[in-house]
Amino acid sequence: MRFAVYGAGAVGCYFGAMLARAGYDVVLIGRARHVSAIARRGLRFQTHGSDETVSVRASTDASAAMSADAVFVCTKSTGTLEATRSLREVLPSRSLVVSLQNGIENAPLLRAQLKQPVIAAAVYVAAEMAGDGHLLHHGRGDLVIDDSPDAKRLAAVLREAGIPVQLSPNVKVALWRKLTLNCAYNAISAILMQALEAMPLRDILRRTMSDIVEECFAVAATEGVTFKENVSEFVGEIERTIPPGQLSSTAQDLGRGKASEIDYLNGTVVRLATERGIPVPANRTLYTLVKMLEANAAH
Repeated sequence: MRFAVYGAGAVGCYFGAMLARAGYDVVLIGRARHVSAIARRGLRFQTHGSDETVSVRASTDASAAMSADAVFVCTKSTGTLEATRSLREVLPSRSLVVSLQNGIENAPLLRAQLKQPVIAAAVYVAAEMAGDGHLLHHGRGDLVIDDSPDAKRLAAVLREAGIPVQLSPNVKVALWRKLTLNCAYNAISAILMQALEAMPLRDILRRTMSDIVEECFAVAATEGVTFKENVSEFVGEIERTIPPGQLSSTAQDLGRGKASEIDYLNGTVVRLATERGIPVPANRTLYTLVKMLEANAAH
Protein backbone atom coordinates (compact mmCIF):
# COMPACT_ATOMS: atom_id res chain seq x y z
CA MET A 1 0.00 0.00 0.00
CA ARG A 2 1.37 3.43 -0.96
CA PHE A 3 0.86 6.43 1.31
CA ALA A 4 1.08 10.19 0.95
CA VAL A 5 1.03 12.56 3.91
CA TYR A 6 -0.27 16.00 2.93
CA GLY A 7 0.71 18.69 5.41
CA ALA A 8 3.54 16.71 6.96
CA GLY A 9 4.24 18.51 10.21
CA ALA A 10 4.72 16.69 13.50
CA VAL A 11 1.56 14.55 13.29
CA GLY A 12 2.05 13.66 9.65
CA CYS A 13 5.76 12.95 10.03
CA TYR A 14 5.07 10.64 12.98
CA PHE A 15 2.59 8.42 11.18
CA GLY A 16 4.51 8.62 7.92
CA ALA A 17 7.71 7.59 9.69
CA MET A 18 6.02 4.66 11.40
CA LEU A 19 4.77 3.40 8.04
CA ALA A 20 8.11 3.98 6.32
CA ARG A 21 9.93 2.11 9.08
CA ALA A 22 7.61 -0.83 8.44
CA GLY A 23 8.62 -0.87 4.78
CA TYR A 24 5.70 0.94 3.18
CA ASP A 25 6.12 3.42 0.31
CA VAL A 26 5.53 6.85 1.87
CA VAL A 27 5.94 10.40 0.60
CA LEU A 28 5.78 13.36 2.98
CA ILE A 29 4.36 16.53 1.41
CA GLY A 30 5.21 19.56 3.47
CA ARG A 31 7.12 22.79 3.94
CA ALA A 32 10.25 23.41 1.90
CA ARG A 33 12.62 23.62 4.86
CA HIS A 34 11.56 20.23 6.22
CA VAL A 35 11.46 18.65 2.76
CA SER A 36 14.96 19.91 2.00
CA ALA A 37 16.35 18.55 5.28
CA ILE A 38 14.66 15.17 4.81
CA ALA A 39 15.92 14.92 1.23
CA ARG A 40 19.50 15.59 2.40
CA ARG A 41 19.71 13.37 5.44
CA GLY A 42 16.40 11.57 6.04
CA LEU A 43 13.85 12.25 8.76
CA ARG A 44 15.36 12.40 12.22
CA PHE A 45 12.93 10.48 14.46
CA GLN A 46 13.70 11.09 18.12
CA THR A 47 11.64 9.51 20.88
CA HIS A 48 12.19 8.29 24.43
CA GLY A 49 15.23 6.06 24.38
CA SER A 50 15.96 6.25 20.65
CA ASP A 51 17.21 8.64 18.02
CA GLU A 52 17.23 7.32 14.47
CA THR A 53 17.08 8.39 10.85
CA VAL A 54 14.15 7.20 8.76
CA SER A 55 14.59 7.05 5.00
CA VAL A 56 11.46 8.50 3.42
CA ARG A 57 10.60 10.47 0.30
CA ALA A 58 9.58 14.12 0.68
CA SER A 59 8.16 16.77 -1.64
CA THR A 60 6.62 20.23 -1.58
CA ASP A 61 4.32 19.38 -4.49
CA ALA A 62 0.85 17.86 -4.08
CA SER A 63 1.39 15.94 -7.31
CA ALA A 64 3.62 13.57 -5.31
CA ALA A 65 0.35 12.07 -4.00
CA MET A 66 -0.93 11.05 -7.43
CA SER A 67 -0.01 7.36 -7.01
CA ALA A 68 -1.09 7.06 -3.37
CA ASP A 69 -3.56 4.40 -2.28
CA ALA A 70 -4.19 6.46 0.86
CA VAL A 71 -3.46 10.09 1.67
CA PHE A 72 -3.36 11.39 5.22
CA VAL A 73 -4.49 15.02 5.42
CA CYS A 74 -2.59 16.50 8.34
CA THR A 75 -2.87 20.23 7.71
CA LYS A 76 -4.11 22.65 10.31
CA SER A 77 -7.87 23.12 10.09
CA THR A 78 -7.17 26.51 8.54
CA GLY A 79 -5.64 24.71 5.55
CA THR A 80 -8.31 22.11 4.84
CA LEU A 81 -9.96 23.96 1.96
CA GLU A 82 -6.60 24.61 0.31
CA ALA A 83 -5.77 20.91 0.73
CA THR A 84 -8.94 19.92 -1.12
CA ARG A 85 -8.08 22.25 -4.00
CA SER A 86 -4.59 20.79 -4.32
CA LEU A 87 -5.55 17.14 -3.92
CA ARG A 88 -8.60 17.33 -6.18
CA GLU A 89 -6.28 17.86 -9.13
CA VAL A 90 -3.97 14.91 -8.52
CA LEU A 91 -5.63 12.10 -6.56
CA PRO A 92 -6.93 9.05 -8.42
CA SER A 93 -10.53 8.11 -7.69
CA ARG A 94 -9.41 4.93 -5.88
CA SER A 95 -7.42 6.84 -3.25
CA LEU A 96 -8.61 6.78 0.34
CA VAL A 97 -8.48 10.14 2.14
CA VAL A 98 -7.96 10.12 5.91
CA SER A 99 -8.34 13.27 8.01
CA LEU A 100 -5.78 13.29 10.83
CA GLN A 101 -6.72 16.77 12.01
CA ASN A 102 -7.97 18.59 15.07
CA GLY A 103 -11.55 19.75 15.22
CA ILE A 104 -14.86 18.17 14.26
CA GLU A 105 -15.58 19.72 10.86
CA ASN A 106 -12.66 18.74 8.61
CA ALA A 107 -13.87 15.35 7.38
CA PRO A 108 -17.29 16.74 6.29
CA LEU A 109 -15.51 19.52 4.39
CA LEU A 110 -13.22 17.01 2.68
CA ARG A 111 -16.23 14.85 1.74
CA ALA A 112 -18.02 17.86 0.27
CA GLN A 113 -15.06 18.81 -1.89
CA LEU A 114 -13.54 15.47 -2.95
CA LYS A 115 -14.97 12.49 -4.82
CA GLN A 116 -12.72 10.01 -3.01
CA PRO A 117 -13.94 8.19 0.15
CA VAL A 118 -13.00 10.08 3.33
CA ILE A 119 -12.35 8.58 6.76
CA ALA A 120 -12.44 10.71 9.91
CA ALA A 121 -9.95 9.96 12.67
CA ALA A 122 -9.32 11.19 16.19
CA VAL A 123 -5.56 11.43 16.68
CA TYR A 124 -3.71 11.02 19.96
CA VAL A 125 0.00 11.74 19.54
CA ALA A 126 2.29 14.18 21.34
CA ALA A 127 5.01 15.34 18.99
CA GLU A 128 6.69 18.43 17.62
CA MET A 129 9.09 19.42 14.88
CA ALA A 130 12.17 20.29 16.94
CA GLY A 131 14.07 21.46 13.89
CA ASP A 132 14.17 21.12 10.14
CA GLY A 133 13.41 17.48 9.35
CA HIS A 134 13.61 16.63 13.08
CA LEU A 135 10.60 14.93 14.68
CA LEU A 136 10.53 14.83 18.48
CA HIS A 137 7.98 12.33 19.80
CA HIS A 138 6.82 12.82 23.40
CA GLY A 139 4.28 10.00 23.65
CA ARG A 140 1.29 8.06 22.38
CA GLY A 141 0.53 7.60 18.69
CA ASP A 142 -2.87 5.96 18.46
CA LEU A 143 -5.94 6.56 16.31
CA VAL A 144 -9.69 6.13 16.57
CA ILE A 145 -11.15 5.87 13.06
CA ASP A 146 -14.61 5.65 11.57
CA ASP A 147 -15.51 2.01 10.98
CA SER A 148 -16.09 0.91 7.37
CA PRO A 149 -14.74 -1.78 5.01
CA ASP A 150 -12.08 0.69 3.82
CA ALA A 151 -11.21 1.53 7.42
CA LYS A 152 -10.82 -2.14 8.34
CA ARG A 153 -8.29 -2.64 5.54
CA LEU A 154 -6.42 0.51 6.53
CA ALA A 155 -6.42 -0.44 10.22
CA ALA A 156 -4.79 -3.78 9.43
CA VAL A 157 -1.91 -2.01 7.68
CA LEU A 158 -1.51 0.58 10.42
CA ARG A 159 -1.44 -2.05 13.14
CA GLU A 160 1.21 -3.96 11.20
CA ALA A 161 3.28 -0.76 11.30
CA GLY A 162 2.94 -0.58 15.09
CA ILE A 163 0.19 2.05 15.18
CA PRO A 164 -2.65 1.21 17.59
CA VAL A 165 -6.03 1.71 15.91
CA GLN A 166 -9.52 1.51 17.35
CA LEU A 167 -12.42 1.20 14.92
CA SER A 168 -15.47 3.14 16.07
CA PRO A 169 -19.06 2.80 14.82
CA ASN A 170 -19.58 6.42 15.91
CA VAL A 171 -16.36 8.36 15.42
CA LYS A 172 -18.26 11.59 16.11
CA VAL A 173 -18.02 10.78 19.82
CA ALA A 174 -14.25 10.25 19.54
CA LEU A 175 -13.86 13.56 17.67
CA TRP A 176 -15.83 15.39 20.35
CA ARG A 177 -13.71 13.74 23.05
CA LYS A 178 -10.55 14.98 21.33
CA LEU A 179 -12.06 18.45 20.84
CA THR A 180 -12.97 18.63 24.52
CA LEU A 181 -9.45 17.57 25.54
CA ASN A 182 -7.99 20.24 23.27
CA CYS A 183 -10.35 22.91 24.59
CA ALA A 184 -9.43 22.10 28.18
CA TYR A 185 -5.66 22.05 27.62
CA ASN A 186 -4.43 23.76 24.48
CA ALA A 187 -5.31 27.37 25.21
CA ILE A 188 -4.12 27.21 28.82
CA SER A 189 -0.81 25.73 27.69
CA ALA A 190 -0.50 28.51 25.09
CA ILE A 191 -1.29 31.32 27.52
CA LEU A 192 1.22 30.04 30.09
CA MET A 193 3.67 28.60 27.51
CA GLN A 194 4.01 25.59 29.80
CA ALA A 195 3.39 21.86 29.68
CA LEU A 196 0.68 20.54 31.99
CA GLU A 197 2.95 19.10 34.67
CA ALA A 198 4.70 22.47 35.08
CA MET A 199 1.53 24.49 35.62
CA PRO A 200 1.10 25.86 39.16
CA LEU A 201 -2.01 26.04 41.40
CA ARG A 202 -3.28 22.61 40.50
CA ASP A 203 -6.59 22.83 42.35
CA ILE A 204 -7.54 26.12 40.68
CA LEU A 205 -6.39 24.81 37.30
CA ARG A 206 -8.42 21.64 37.78
CA ARG A 207 -11.56 23.65 38.56
CA THR A 208 -11.06 25.81 35.48
CA MET A 209 -10.54 22.76 33.27
CA SER A 210 -13.69 21.27 34.77
CA ASP A 211 -15.67 24.38 33.77
CA ILE A 212 -14.37 24.09 30.21
CA VAL A 213 -15.19 20.39 29.99
CA GLU A 214 -18.67 20.91 31.45
CA GLU A 215 -19.40 23.54 28.79
CA CYS A 216 -18.12 21.24 26.04
CA PHE A 217 -20.33 18.43 27.34
CA ALA A 218 -23.35 20.71 27.19
CA VAL A 219 -22.68 21.76 23.59
CA ALA A 220 -21.85 18.19 22.52
CA ALA A 221 -25.22 17.05 23.89
CA THR A 222 -26.96 19.31 21.36
CA GLU A 223 -25.08 17.32 18.68
CA GLY A 224 -26.37 14.04 20.10
CA VAL A 225 -23.00 13.23 21.69
CA THR A 226 -22.75 12.03 25.29
CA PHE A 227 -19.71 10.97 27.29
CA LYS A 228 -19.32 7.89 29.46
CA GLU A 229 -17.34 9.82 32.12
CA ASN A 230 -18.46 12.64 34.33
CA VAL A 231 -16.59 15.96 34.24
CA SER A 232 -14.12 15.19 37.02
CA GLU A 233 -13.28 11.80 35.51
CA PHE A 234 -12.62 13.41 32.14
CA VAL A 235 -10.32 16.02 33.68
CA GLY A 236 -8.50 13.26 35.53
CA GLU A 237 -7.98 11.42 32.25
CA ILE A 238 -6.45 14.55 30.70
CA GLU A 239 -3.99 14.81 33.58
CA ARG A 240 -3.07 11.13 33.33
CA THR A 241 -2.63 10.91 29.57
CA ILE A 242 -0.89 14.11 28.42
CA PRO A 243 2.81 13.19 28.18
CA PRO A 244 5.32 15.16 30.28
CA GLY A 245 7.01 18.03 28.47
CA GLN A 246 4.31 18.36 25.82
CA LEU A 247 3.39 21.92 24.94
CA SER A 248 0.04 22.03 23.19
CA SER A 249 -0.06 22.57 19.43
CA THR A 250 -1.61 25.97 20.13
CA ALA A 251 1.36 26.89 22.32
CA GLN A 252 3.78 25.68 19.65
CA ASP A 253 2.03 27.81 17.03
CA LEU A 254 2.07 30.94 19.18
CA GLY A 255 5.69 30.33 20.13
CA ARG A 256 6.60 30.36 16.44
CA GLY A 257 4.51 33.44 15.67
CA LYS A 258 2.00 31.41 13.65
CA ALA A 259 -1.78 31.58 13.65
CA SER A 260 -3.23 28.77 15.77
CA GLU A 261 -6.28 26.55 15.32
CA ILE A 262 -8.13 28.22 18.19
CA ASP A 263 -11.08 29.08 15.90
CA TYR A 264 -11.54 25.34 15.35
CA LEU A 265 -11.13 24.38 19.03
CA ASN A 266 -12.62 26.64 21.72
CA GLY A 267 -13.86 28.84 18.87
CA THR A 268 -16.03 26.02 17.53
CA VAL A 269 -17.57 25.48 20.97
CA VAL A 270 -18.24 29.22 21.32
CA ARG A 271 -19.84 29.42 17.86
CA LEU A 272 -22.10 26.40 18.36
CA ALA A 273 -23.02 27.53 21.87
CA THR A 274 -23.95 31.01 20.63
CA GLU A 275 -26.19 29.51 17.93
CA ARG A 276 -27.96 27.39 20.55
CA GLY A 277 -28.17 29.87 23.42
CA ILE A 278 -25.79 28.00 25.74
CA PRO A 279 -23.51 30.09 27.99
CA VAL A 280 -19.84 29.06 27.72
CA PRO A 281 -17.92 31.77 29.61
CA ALA A 282 -14.80 29.66 30.29
CA ASN A 283 -14.37 28.66 26.64
CA ARG A 284 -15.15 32.20 25.48
CA THR A 285 -12.52 33.67 27.81
CA LEU A 286 -9.79 31.28 26.65
CA TYR A 287 -10.76 31.84 23.01
CA THR A 288 -10.57 35.62 23.45
CA LEU A 289 -7.22 35.52 25.24
CA VAL A 290 -5.58 33.35 22.56
CA LYS A 291 -6.99 35.55 19.78
CA MET A 292 -5.57 38.61 21.56
CA LEU A 293 -2.17 36.92 21.91
CA GLU A 294 -2.23 36.12 18.20
CA ALA A 295 -3.13 39.71 17.33
CA ASN A 296 -0.44 41.08 19.64
CA ALA A 297 2.19 38.82 18.06
CA ALA A 298 1.18 40.02 14.60
CA HIS A 299 2.16 43.63 15.42
